Amino acid sequence: MDADERTRVIRAQSGDIEAFSALITSHWESLVRFARSVVGSSDAEDAVQNGLVKAWVKLAGLRDPGAFPAWLLRIVSRECFSHARRTKRLVSLSDVSDPVDPAGPDRIEAVDVERVLAVLPVRQRAVMHLTVVEGMSDSEIGEVLHITAASVRSHRRRAKDNLNSALRAYEPLREDVHEGAGR
Repeated sequence: MDADERTRVIRAQSGDIEAFSALITSHWESLVRFARSVVGSSDAEDAVQNGLVKAWVKLAGLRDPGAFPAWLLRIVSRECFSHARRTKRLVSLSDVSDPVDPAGPDRIEAVDVERVLAVLPVRQRAVMHLTVVEGMSDSEIGEVLHITAASVRSHRRRAKDNLNSALRAYEPLREDVHEGAGR
């Protein structure tokens, strides 16, 4: 966090809405990207906005202005988890691949990350997003999600196992598509 952002946090803690708005503007894209991985595109912005309202209300209680990015992501992640529990949004991996012409000569398997992560339980989605998309370390993820680094590794391992299982179940569908392309 740079000095300007730290100053904006302190100003926002004193009730400066413009400073809070500037902070949100700088973090908006990454928060929405995270929320899309957890709750899907259609609900991501709503979940982030709900989290931001909670952040504004709780901002005065933030002790370390330097912790603002992780603190904000933690609030948004909790909102996403709550939303995901309410909607129980899981899909089958067979519904995940992008629509492409299966008969195309040079078909490349293009998969939307959000749709792939949707086959995972919500906390595993969050861990995988923060690991793969945001490039965060286990300890950083643990701080955001309020879990230990060991729990982060456990969630990541289970997510990989779940994705591998889902992909194995999906393999016969891929073989059928490839066989149909050669006809």
